[in-house]
Amino acid sequence: MSDTLLAEFVSAIPMPALLVDQSERIITANAEAQALLGQAIEGRHFATILRQPQVIEVIEQCLRSKEPGRGRHLSNDGAQDTTFEMQCRPINEADAVLAVFQDVTHLEQAGQMRRDFVANVSHELRTPLTALMGFIETLQGPARDDSAARDRFLQIMADEANRMNRLVGDLLSLNRVESEERVRPKEPLELTGLIQSTLNTLRPLAEDGGVVVSLDAPSAPISMVGDSDQLRQVLTNLIENAIKYGGGGGTVDVVVRLSERDTAMRGPAVRIKIIDQGPGIDAKHLPRLTERFYRADSHRSRELGGTGLGLAIVKHIVNRHRGRLRVESELGQGAVFTVILPR
Repeated sequence: MSDTLLAEFVSAIPMPALLVDQSERIITANAEAQALLGQAIEGRHFATILRQPQVIEVIEQCLRSKEPGRGRHLSNDGAQDTTFEMQCRPINEADAVLAVFQDVTHLEQAGQMRRDFVANVSHELRTPLTALMGFIETLQGPARDDSAARDRFLQIMADEANRMNRLVGDLLSLNRVESEERVRPKEPLELTGLIQSTLNTLRPLAEDGGVVVSLDAPSAPISMVGDSDQLRQVLTNLIENAIKYGGGGGTVDVVVRLSERDTAMRGPAVRIKIIDQGPGIDAKHLPRLTERFYRADSHRSRELGGTGLGLAIVKHIVNRHRGRLRVESELGQGAVFTVILPR
């Protein structure tokens, strides 16, 4: 096999690939390999380029034994750490080894997300479970005949049990909306009535917090297609958050506006803005607010009964409706959560 044909063969591989001969030098590398490992790597000893013991050992073993091998090559693309699965195959006619690098960063990230999710769920459940076990032990022992302590402990136990119940409910809800995310809703609904109904449900919460919730919406009905239960869940979550975290004894405004050509939707859309006058959110938290269990203020969120899953659920529901969720906030300037839905 000619050197030219080998070079063309390696160049045609749609992922980083290079050939190493028996002198352990790189005899050809495609453009993807040069982008990953550096320019002008041809003719150089592969160990000085790869510099990772596991990868070097796999290639050396393949050169000696003429048997396939695989390893992991770790790198960084300037924005994040990357992981490549490197596979070697001997090319007997050229007396060389072909090494191909497959980017598996997304698989690593998915695996890490699963591990983080399990760890977070375990942590969120362990805290109330530990409290319940401690109070049960106390009620079975020192506080067995203390009626005042018993009533106080039972109330705390009920609160912790309710916290676990909310968490399990949100986990089930998150699983359901994720499974339905690719299925577009087809149910006709009237949006203004849905918003008004949601506000009526949340009015006792607002009154308890001394918060005035106002609605500014077009007088004409807004007909659209969507899942009314899921959109009610979105509205409830965002307005409840605004009352709890951003009300501060002041106001929460719900503003609805129609557009015949919305820039985000590139067509007819409706924008629902939930505006609070609270302490605001630090800009560093904004990109991560919709991550599972991410909290800008963990202590306050737990105190107010938050599970850390509400905005993740909101994001998936809005995605299912082919919409957008925007968050704008500055410390001391309140926050604006905008849901943009196509009409």
